Amino acid sequence: MLVLRNVRPWGLDAVDAALAGGRIVVMGRGLPGGAEEIDGRGDLLLPGLHDHHLHILATAARRRSVSLTGLVSAADVSAALRAAPGETLRAVDYDERAAGLPDVALLDRWEPVRPLRLADRTGALWVLNSAALALLGDQPLPPGAERDAQGRVTGRFWREDAWLRAALPSAPPDLAALGAELAALGLTALTDATAHNGPAEAALLAGRLPQRLILMGTEALEEGPGYTRGPLKLLIDERDPPTPEALAARIGAARAQARAVAAHCVTEGELALFLAALDLAGGARGGDRVEHGGLVPPAFMAMIAAAGLTVATNPAFIHARGERYRAEVPEEQWDWLYPAAGLARAGVALLGGSDAPYAPLDPWLAMRAARDRLTAAGHPLGPDQRLNALAALRLYCRGEIAPGAPADLVLCSGSLAEVLGDLSAERVRLTVIGGVVAFNRAAAASPRQ
Repeated sequence: MLVLRNVRPWGLDAVDAALAGGRIVVMGRGLPGGAEEIDGRGDLLLPGLHDHHLHILATAARRRSVSLTGLVSAADVSAALRAAPGETLRAVDYDERAAGLPDVALLDRWEPVRPLRLADRTGALWVLNSAALALLGDQPLPPGAERDAQGRVTGRFWREDAWLRAALPSAPPDLAALGAELAALGLTALTDATAHNGPAEAALLAGRLPQRLILMGTEALEEGPGYTRGPLKLLIDERDPPTPEALAARIGAARAQARAVAAHCVTEGELALFLAALDLAGGARGGDRVEHGGLVPPAFMAMIAAAGLTVATNPAFIHARGERYRAEVPEEQWDWLYPAAGLARAGVALLGGSDAPYAPLDPWLAMRAARDRLTAAGHPLGPDQRLNALAALRLYCRGEIAPGAPADLVLCSGSLAEVLGDLSAERVRLTVIGGVVAFNRAAAASPRQ
């Protein structure tokens, strides 16, 4: 049994909390001692944080990739690739402002010898150079492999992550290190929103992270140990959209599996298509979600609310991509970008997700972005969409702290007002998942003997 002494749940009066069997057993003052005790020092105790939308395998793979973040010239991209070590290269976060939409010819100029696989900043596009294409051999290419007017392969693969991972295998990513990093941020639960998740991805992920795991995915994803099966993921890509009838059929398949649906809706067009498909399928049901809500005009907010949909928003994009939005999105639409406050005012339930690795992983940074609506350069972007600090925290932190509740907890130094003032991961002292300490800042700071 683990006993947390002198902690303040949600900032209320100080109590002790005894944890056993994965749950909070009892709370009160002066509880009997346990096998392990931690002095909370009167600090704030919160339910553990939940990242409601990320891509775990892609985030782990990013750790061994060449980052092209912030490089907006061809010379800088080329220099970064040539300086990178390794016999093969995996590069991420390419910005098309550097040299437009890349193809095999451009990548061959940047890296003519080593196999190179490059992802754009959205993660929708992978591009291979000639050396990487040669590794594919003569196997048939998938539908997302682009060809030019003459039928020649351009090197571009649109939304073919799963196929490329199988065709160009590499060592499994280090999920233990990622899990430890997430625990240090106070994260106790994760929802992997990868559209192609199936039995193979479940086998890679289940039981390899300390966090509780929900997996979205395809119709082939079954219930299994080590994770909870989540909604059927509907990947709607405005570049090549499905028909409303095809989407409605998949919604029907989800209903047959007693599953909700979660639709990728970054653009206004993708959102309109999802809403039309829901109507064809008989309407929304509990648990149905809009993922991202990247551009939501006011008229759509009322429609989302009337349908009873939840929106899993990604406020960190306001910070990470805000300057790009300011340059490319008309000013009159800035309030439509990840519009948390507007959706909340319309009565829409909100959840927070990082969309890592395509935005920063830190949920506290995302909370600050939801509260402040400032770009990385400090410019305001749609200030009318600001949430108050507590609402921003509740995007990631919800649930009660009471006997019988899961012992998924985060202890933060300071009072509730101080934590809300900072919204910083530096305040995370302790993360407990299922009654087991997954992160202890005091232990992490102690010098090794």
